[in-house]
Amino acid sequence: MARVFTPADAKRLALPGRVSREIVSGEHGAEKLSFRHVEIAPLEPGQPNRGPHFHQGFEECIYVLSGSGVTETDGVEYPLEAGDTVLIPAGELHATRAVGNEKLTLLCFFPTDDVGSGTTEFPSWAAARGAR
Repeated sequence: MARVFTPADAKRLALPGRVSREIVSGEHGAEKLSFRHVEIAPLEPGQPNRGPHFHQGFEECIYVLSGSGVTETDGVEYPLEAGDTVLIPAGELHATRAVGNEKLTLLCFFPTDDVGSGTTEFPSWAAARGAR
């Protein structure tokens, strides 16, 4: 049976460097899907970029609603603006950040009902490289 989710139904996640609200996941009754609304504020002067993360066993598809940003993978930066979509393969280290003065707003799709159990976050790129 179809279901409608309102903003009040979203679960706010405690993730570094971003405000992430999980709208749909296994916790909400989905069998093979998770969907998040993410906001990333521009960095303050002198503030370091957040570290990367990766998803073991599933891809991530990011759609940019508003703002400008960059998705960094291991050694490559992909510029993003409203209307762009980026597909990140399973297991690839990545981090997305805002560029400019406005927040970056994203929709993130995952073909799994539990993103958290397959995601590893790192405090920095150096820590990620050292762990792999």
